[in-house]
Amino acid sequence: MLTVNYQILDVRPGHRVLDAGCGAGRHCFEAFRRGSLICGMDYARPEVEKVMYSFVAASEEDRRQGGQWAVLRGDVLSLPFADNLFDRIICAEVLEHLHEDLRAIAELKRVLKPGGRLAVTVPTFFTEAAYGFLSPLYFTNPGGHVRKFMPDELAARLRHLGLKLYAVGHAHAFHSPYWLLRCAFGLPNENHPVPATYRKFLVKTILSPTLSRVEKFLDWVFPKSLIIYAQKP
Repeated sequence: MLTVNYQILDVRPGHRVLDAGCGAGRHCFEAFRRGSLICGMDYARPEVEKVMYSFVAASEEDRRQGGQWAVLRGDVLSLPFADNLFDRIICAEVLEHLHEDLRAIAELKRVLKPGGRLAVTVPTFFTEAAYGFLSPLYFTNPGGHVRKFMPDELAARLRHLGLKLYAVGHAHAFHSPYWLLRCAFGLPNENHPVPATYRKFLVKTILSPTLSRVEKFLDWVFPKSLIIYAQKP
């Protein structure tokens, strides 16, 4: 389940790609399958370990595409990389966890090559506001979301740091109701029968081409995620 569109980001074989805040590695694996030199980085050690184990267990078919991988623990506020290193950078669902979002964007720009492309994704303002209204815990859980972004606000931050925006996208409409249900029936109670039943439907949407096409249409109605694509001059 990808948030970033790899055609719009233009990820190619041989590209050095950074997934800053890689989580479980969903974007890492797609870059690897496309023959990129992917570096997955996350602040949480358990996430880094899971991604590493998954790469070790990658199929021979995926390996034949020529991709290479590295995984490390790191902080997006102080990236452990040289300037102008990466051709492409993905920062998916990270900035909403940070108070110092401008500092993080500046770091991403620093390690991006001139002419390189960056994809930043955040939850939509509307869905975040709805979840916060239904459950005060949504913005008070340790390690959870600490801020909401209006689209023009995030765009202005990227432009302020000298990045040139070239595309906007939306994703994961079917996930918006899931988190509404989680908040309505008790955020800590993820196994409540109602959200648990809807979660089974989400699995079907990932595996069904028809439902995936329906979701792409609904992404313009009630998306869960906003994606902004930018380029470093």
